[in-house]
Amino acid sequence: MALISVSNNALQNITAVPASIPTGALVLLSTQTASSSASISFTSGIDSTYDSYVFKFIDIHPSNASQLKCNFSTDGGSNYNVTKTTTSFVGYHTEADDYSVLVYQTSRDLAQSTSDMWLSSSLPIDNDASFSGYMQLFNPSSTTFVKHFITGGNSMAGDPASVDEHFAGYANTTSAINAIIFRMSSGNIDDGIIKMYGVK
Repeated sequence: MALISVSNNALQNITAVPASIPTGALVLLSTQTASSSASISFTSGIDSTYDSYVFKFIDIHPSNASQLKCNFSTDGGSNYNVTKTTTSFVGYHTEADDYSVLVYQTSRDLAQSTSDMWLSSSLPIDNDASFSGYMQLFNPSSTTFVKHFITGGNSMAGDPASVDEHFAGYANTTSAINAIIFRMSSGNIDDGIIKMYGVK
């Protein structure tokens, strides 16, 4: 990492900051709205322009009781089969206040797998049920390092209950990731919005 210097010794005298300093600001790059969609994919805009990308999931509602999942591509979306290793933990609390748990489930993990990875627990088809959250993908254009990602979100489970979900891992490839797909484990994404941001 290069050392960034300014031309003045006192902060109150600084008149300009180099444009290369990261600010953490989100730049909206794309918005897609599901309507009985088999999948939502982003096949452009994931490149070396940004070191990090954030995807926001807003009220994802399934057509079948199923999990929201995703996968990555290194060939512009021709194939979504990147090898991944992941882990997760989940907090769970019912509306009736009769059951609460913090749990790690090995069944949610991937170990050097090309399968889709989990982003949510199983979502019910109740009219008011949905999942909202985010995923952050770090340095997808690197040809040196694996590609780390972290996710977080909350879903309404069928009990009904609040499910606080956290997944993380890495795509075990030194090829650049340039596309991503989101889909349910079964059926369609009946409704919902996914936004893609670049992080300055």
